[in-house]
Amino acid sequence: MKLNMGCGFNKLEGYVNVDKYSECLPDVQMDLEKFPWLFDDDKADEVVFNHCLEHLGQETDVFFGIIKELYRVSKDNSRVLINVPHPRHDHFLGDPTHVRAINPLVLSLFSKKNSLYWQKEGYSNSPLAIYLNVDFEITETIQVLDPYYQEKFNKNEITIDELNRYVQEKNNVVQEYRFVLKVLK
Repeated sequence: MKLNMGCGFNKLEGYVNVDKYSECLPDVQMDLEKFPWLFDDDKADEVVFNHCLEHLGQETDVFFGIIKELYRVSKDNSRVLINVPHPRHDHFLGDPTHVRAINPLVLSLFSKKNSLYWQKEGYSNSPLAIYLNVDFEITETIQVLDPYYQEKFNKNEITIDELNRYVQEKNNVVQEYRFVLKVLK
């Protein structure tokens, strides 16, 4: 089974399209912030959150519930595809329904490998994978540049070092993150 969570009007063929709003005519109408989800354990081969996850889990316990439910319904070695606006881009900042920034560090906290390493080394990173008994490995992270910076980079008007510095220092350089996670059970 493939799930397209918070699909809105962007339904995907071959997926169970899920949204809480009936106006979207989802295959399954369900509030992703209410638990348990309507799906059985270990059923999903792939789960998509396309510009959805940043709208969910304003309260930390609710966000943790979403992560736990995602883990519960996913099969071992399944894929989770997450596309979100970069938290320092106007696409994130300008939408009052965006309640949670999603970035590589946030998602890395749900890896048991990372949690055990940080624990061993005495780092202060929150071992959320251990606390929540979940395990997601980030297998791919893509930063989609804002068209302005993409064009400057393509025309060799800025170097990769300059671009990397801009990403650290400026807003509106990276427009979107795209992540692929692997579920480990």
